[in-house]
Order: sequence, then structure tokens, then C-alpha cells
Amino acid sequence: MALKPTIFKLSIALSNIDRHYYDQLNITVAQHPSETVERMLVRVLAYCLNMPSELNFTAGLSTPNEPDIAEVALNGVMQHWLDVGEPNVERIKKASRLAQKVSVYSFNRKSDTWWQQESTLFGQLPVNVNQFDSELVQHFATMAERTMELSMTISENTLFVTTATGDVEIPCVSLQKIEG
Repeated sequence: MALKPTIFKLSIALSNIDRHYYDQLNITVAQHPSETVERMLVRVLAYCLNMPSELNFTAGLSTPNEPDIAEVALNGVMQHWLDVGEPNVERIKKASRLAQKVSVYSFNRKSDTWWQQESTLFGQLPVNVNQFDSELVQHFATMAERTMELSMTISENTLFVTTATGDVEIPCVSLQKIEG
């Protein structure tokens, strides 16, 4: 019998000062059985960083040809493909052909090594690549609960997250930025 995903229900008071966007988000996120809490929370961080948009969490890990988060226009055209982790160049090359905008959010301990090895090839693609500090993401994961209320303020590409059990400041460092 296949393992079922763990469901997280998040109520997020979002204040994105960089984008002048303020909202109360109520989102449900499924943590895939093979996904870590850290990865699931980075999907949430990426989602919040890119609001306001018509973003949707996809099947993700269980469907390898889909992004982790997608914005799809009413006519079916992929507007924005968001991937979390350290994807291979071929996957992102394909994504850049399918979507008008592609963003990657790296967060693992191996992230620096991955970027050193792949940066030249990624530099040839019209892709935004961002990095979260793995230790700060791990700290955020210690605060995770299946039902959470949190406050998130984004300023100068840094996420200030407050939960009932603590707070954390997580900068999002741009490794490669494509204008537009």
C-alpha cells in the first residue's frame, strides 16, 4: 500500500513590502511521503515570494514532468515554472521552453556545490536561480506543525517568519536573475 502525503494547513498573514502586496493566505500543502519538511516549507516560501500570482502547488515529486509550483494562464500557457531543490540543467532547459518564466529555489547543504558545478550551464538559460540558507530552513522546519498560523514579512528579499513556537529570518539570495 502506498504511503499517503501529510497535509499541512497554513494561515499566513503575508506582508510583501518589496511588491506592495498584503494578504491573508489560507493554503493547504501536501508533503509527499518522500519529501522532507524542509523542502515542503521551501515550496511555501517560494509561493509567498511570488505572490500575487495565480500560483498553484502541483503534484510535484509524484509527477516528474511538472514544476513544484506553477502559474498557468486560462488558455493553458505556462506563465511561471517554479522548482525547489537542485534540479538538473536538462529539466530546467525543458522548463524554459515550456514556461515564459522559470525560477529555481535551492536550499540544501549541497546547494553551494551544486551551483559551482552547474552555474555555467544555467548561465546559458533564461532562468532565475535563488538560494535559501539550509541551516535557517532547518530551523524553520523545527517550528512546523500540521496546522499553523504564521506571519511572514518580506523586505529586501528577506523573509521574516513568526510562528507560535518561534521566529526566523531567511534571506533569499539571488544567484542568477533574469530581468523581466
